[in-house]
Amino acid sequence: MDTTEAKPLMALTQTECEALLATQEVGRLVYTRRALPAITPVNFVLRDGAIWIWTASTSSMWQAVRGAVVAFEADDLDRVAHSGWSVVVLGVAELVRDARKIERALADGPEPWVMGRKEHLLRIPLTAVSGRRILPAQASASGGAFVDLSDDSPLADTPQ
Repeated sequence: MDTTEAKPLMALTQTECEALLATQEVGRLVYTRRALPAITPVNFVLRDGAIWIWTASTSSMWQAVRGAVVAFEADDLDRVAHSGWSVVVLGVAELVRDARKIERALADGPEPWVMGRKEHLLRIPLTAVSGRRILPAQASASGGAFVDLSDDSPLADTPQ
């Protein structure tokens, strides 16, 4: 492995992050369950400045996330070109009680992929958003506005 030819990471703006999130249906919800980190793949929709997710009342995820600060991550990777992007959202998971918003979610999504009752609609506002992109070799060689994102924190050097 030749690390001298590693491709740099490019920071994404919040507008770019939101546009990329809108192209995906599945992401990962990161939260704390019984004082331990937990990650659950979920299907979602981005709407009105928030991530929207259905969950069941009996799920351990529902019990752990309501009212808690959570992280949400979605990405798209090209394994052949070794390129892609990742977007991370931080926000407080809110239970949606507004009947109009629930009706809209029933009509416009997110549509659950897993069978069974989904009794609760969660909303995660885009409180803090960060994103990174790694371009294919030919694109990164042509230059561009790249930022050193060597700090692995989800919000490292990312414009807000």
